[in-house]
Amino acid sequence: MEDNNRRSSNLRFNILTAIVLVIGFILMCQLINLQLVHGDEYRVLSSSRLTRETVIRADRGEILDANGVKLVTTSTGFTLNLYRTTTDNGQLNDNILNIINVLESNGDKYVDNLILTVEPFGYSTDSEESIKRWKKNNNLKEEYTAEQCFYALKDKYQIQIDDIQDARKIMAIRYEITQKGYSNVRPVEIANNISKNSVLIFSEQNSNFFGIDIVTTPVVTYNYGTLASHLLGYCGKITQEELDKNEGYADNDLIGKTGIQYVFEKYLRGQNGVRQIDMDVNGNITGEYITKEPIVGADVQLTIDADIQAVAEKALKDDIEKIANGGYAERSEATAGAVVVMNTKTGEILALASYPDFEPQLFVNGISSEKYKEYNDEQALYNRAISGAYAPGSTFKMVTAMAGLETGKISTGERINCSGIYPYAHKPVCWYYTKYKGGHGALNVKEAIEHSCNCFFYEVGNRLGIDNLSNYASYFGLGRKTGIELPSESSGNIASRARAEEENREWYLGETLSASIGQSYNNATPIQMAKYISILVNGGHQIDVTTIKAVRNADGTEISKDEINKYVNNLLGIDDSNSEEKVFDEDNVRTVMEGMKNVTTESGGTAYSVFKDSAVTVGGKTGSAQAGKKTHAWFVGFAPFDDPEIAVVAIVENGAHGAYAAQIAKDIFDSYFYEDQSF
Repeated sequence: MEDNNRRSSNLRFNILTAIVLVIGFILMCQLINLQLVHGDEYRVLSSSRLTRETVIRADRGEILDANGVKLVTTSTGFTLNLYRTTTDNGQLNDNILNIINVLESNGDKYVDNLILTVEPFGYSTDSEESIKRWKKNNNLKEEYTAEQCFYALKDKYQIQIDDIQDARKIMAIRYEITQKGYSNVRPVEIANNISKNSVLIFSEQNSNFFGIDIVTTPVVTYNYGTLASHLLGYCGKITQEELDKNEGYADNDLIGKTGIQYVFEKYLRGQNGVRQIDMDVNGNITGEYITKEPIVGADVQLTIDADIQAVAEKALKDDIEKIANGGYAERSEATAGAVVVMNTKTGEILALASYPDFEPQLFVNGISSEKYKEYNDEQALYNRAISGAYAPGSTFKMVTAMAGLETGKISTGERINCSGIYPYAHKPVCWYYTKYKGGHGALNVKEAIEHSCNCFFYEVGNRLGIDNLSNYASYFGLGRKTGIELPSESSGNIASRARAEEENREWYLGETLSASIGQSYNNATPIQMAKYISILVNGGHQIDVTTIKAVRNADGTEISKDEINKYVNNLLGIDDSNSEEKVFDEDNVRTVMEGMKNVTTESGGTAYSVFKDSAVTVGGKTGSAQAGKKTHAWFVGFAPFDDPEIAVVAIVENGAHGAYAAQIAKDIFDSYFYEDQSF
């Protein structure tokens, strides 16, 4: 029994030993196969297995005018990214300098946000506060000079190169890496829109540059410089705050910041794709393929006409300069203004200009702090056409006239005497009395508009009362946003009893008199004034103000107007409810329009000197609105008189006299109806 047990144990031991020897032999053979037979092959394979996914940025949609002129386009450009590799500081610095040398040899720019300058040492900003903050953020002593800061960073980045200029170049990229961070899966962008020559060198000599990757990126181009800058708006690199608020974006993506670019970002942006790349341990690309194709953004076609827009902008700029240089009888420090051209039948905006303007192209790749400060100092980014709210002055008088006629407080033939001084309330005077120490005498409503008689409209306002007057002002669109598809539209104000109640006081007759000639609380934007004139010449029919003709997807399908309106209203917080339609009496409308025609065609009209030789019959009204020590110049008008097609509204801040602003409108009317231009 004992021998049997011993033999059984030996057998099991021998079997187990045999199994171990066989397994060991197999493992040894496999090890020899991996290390010796296929060693080189597997080492190459393993070194190329660093796989990363990168974003393929979708092209933004284009922005076109009503006739298909491409105002903003997107083309394909090339961006140079840098990934982190296993190189040490010395190798990294040499690699960066080699990359920069290639870029500079082909005239390409690279990222440089370092405020230090060399030869001589200094800073690219004059702001002591900015320099102090920069030193603190980079752990540099406050008392350090620019030279000391330079050498401190040179030591920090272990830059061993003696040449100061080359060291500064390396430092710019190292500084960007420090600020933005990078890893072996998340690159830092060091140059965009690089030339094809640079792309060719980097591609052919990829093994000489560690961690680089060239990706195609959309390049947004504003084809006509400053044209329609406030309407189009600008786009720029997405910020961290915007990344946190918006899904589906990647670092360095472009995003709309203002204007149409902002409002229609959802449609313009497109959908990014995904590219998978294989890289070795040194960061060299060994293979790549696309796993998700990008989708181009939708095109946005505007209602504006590039020709009319160009004429409007030039007319506005020229007139402002003429006023400021004493080209009219009265010189004034005019520096800014706005123009709106509207289709009176549809509410479509044909031109919308604000001056000073700006170059939206500068924002695409990051505007310089100096240029941005310049724009801020002169308020060039402020869209006066929709955000500037000004007392309408005498251009408001047609509201008072229509309210008086429609309520029966006056008739078309009734004459009201102007002695120069209105005998009620605080006894306000007519402008005629201020200038000539007399009055206009007895005038009907048509003549009162022609001569812009204050006393006539004081009386009408007195008969109406503030409630009737404010109701009609609101119906004409004053004191309410128009709903234009742009951000930062102002609602303006209308004079009303409610405004006095907000201040816990009563409303007085004297305020009604001021309101009746466009003063008191009345403040309107140029876009509101264009809507008001359009409603007037349409006989009271409401219109929907718009800048959008169509939004078309990349496949050619159009997005419905209802969807666009719903999206825009939600984004901008617009109340889409319309006022109940009033149907104005045709005789009343005709009488007021004839009064406006006399402003431009009769020798006593306030704009006669401007329009006396006009080939088209224009109805208009000038206004000189007091704003503190300044007098803003207004002109509102329409043409042709018998069948109004367009309304033009112009304002010049501190323009002295409404007749001076009329020249802007005349240039636009002449160009629109009689000059054959192609943009």
